[in-house]
Amino acid sequence: MSYTIEGTTGPWEVVIGLEVHAQVTSEAKLFSGAATEFGAEPNTQVSFVDAGFPGMLPVINGECVAQAVRTGLGLNAQVNLWSRFDRKNYFYADLPQGYQISQYQFPIIGTGQIEIELADGTRKPIGITRLHLEQDAGKSLHDQHPTKSYIDLNRSGVALMEIVSEPDLRSPEEAGAYLTKLRQILRYLGTCDGNMEQGSLRADVNVSVRKPGEGFRTRCEVKNVNSIRFVMQAVEAEARRQVELWEAGEEVVQETRLFDTSRGVTRSMRSKEDAHDYRYFPDPDLPPLVIEQAWVDQLKAALPELPDARRARYVGEFGLTPYDAHVLTLEKETAAFYETVARGRDPKVAANWVTGDFFAGLNRTGHGIGDSPVSAENLGALLDLIADNTLSGKLAKEVLEAMFETGKAPGEIVEERGLKQVTDTGAIEAVIDQVMAANAGKVEEYRSGKDKLFGFFVGQTMKAMQGKGNPALVNELLKKKLG
Repeated sequence: MSYTIEGTTGPWEVVIGLEVHAQVTSEAKLFSGAATEFGAEPNTQVSFVDAGFPGMLPVINGECVAQAVRTGLGLNAQVNLWSRFDRKNYFYADLPQGYQISQYQFPIIGTGQIEIELADGTRKPIGITRLHLEQDAGKSLHDQHPTKSYIDLNRSGVALMEIVSEPDLRSPEEAGAYLTKLRQILRYLGTCDGNMEQGSLRADVNVSVRKPGEGFRTRCEVKNVNSIRFVMQAVEAEARRQVELWEAGEEVVQETRLFDTSRGVTRSMRSKEDAHDYRYFPDPDLPPLVIEQAWVDQLKAALPELPDARRARYVGEFGLTPYDAHVLTLEKETAAFYETVARGRDPKVAANWVTGDFFAGLNRTGHGIGDSPVSAENLGALLDLIADNTLSGKLAKEVLEAMFETGKAPGEIVEERGLKQVTDTGAIEAVIDQVMAANAGKVEEYRSGKDKLFGFFVGQTMKAMQGKGNPALVNELLKKKLG
């Protein structure tokens, strides 16, 4: 069902395009050897190049170029063997050079496409216009002093990939799904860590509205939105603002706006610049960037399996449901964990345990998969103990809880706590005899046709055995004895 905003003049369609700034995963900046680690003391990761000292020349970081190419390949996009860096001129306190080195007419990556999936299962292709490399600016800090602004240049010169979508998105849900999918691909590729709270993935959201069937109207850009939820809220707020303006007979002015997360509204920041305002020209200190097709092919051959391909494999090869395959492939770490658990075992059983009791244990103990007290190897070992009848499913759940508490291997916990499942038929029969002797009246009732009492005898037997009886054997022997 299409998303529209109902105004006093009828429905309005929303048109959205996203410009995503993704920080390249690399140990050095785009044009200098300064470090890029997050959280360092202000101005401790700044080279003379980053600080804009006169006479300092930029030198391209080859790994950043490789990361951009990998990303382009992951987005099914055209890789341009010839690209060029330009200077984008503007003046701001945290931009010491007075210009940003970026790519404009000749980006390293051209058109591509990713497919998003919506909550109702609908799939939709979203066009990628381009991906270009550029350096980040520094950061102005306005809350450190009552009358002064401070400048931290640690981010100055950090490599960014700006990934620009076509205006193919038509609802807040689609914008959220696109950003989620893009972030997932970047994390699988290892080209950006996707940590929005640390600023390594930020989105500029372009929004316009129109009557169904019309051409595009004036758009506004909502700048630097740093969470998927806020992107969706910003789309909704800005679209409603524009509908109200058009319906009041006013014009929407092209401008850059900010999203006020506390009030849920957008507010004006500055008039929107056009490309000519930045006086782009080729950077005279950098020759054109020329790469070889053979090198691109080499990078392509080494790409990891991406989420869509992995999900299809889980459904096709492992027989998982599309939902379980989706959940297990959301994060690369989760998929790797699951595959370790499933190796050499029943993949469906492994999926049930990972998405069920294991995820519940992570939530209960406040851990992520990266710092889980239960390793994939130990969870696999627990499944082996169920398969060889050492543990019943119920006992295995108890052992898993103990594994989360102690971090120990399941075999060790079974030995320490004497949790081994009883499979000795003689021992089980002895307990059944005791239960039947203690409940002679109920035995008579059962034999006279009250079949439902069978569950009672199973419960009493398992209780007497502290849950350690093999359930299948208990059922089998009880049927024989009671019969």
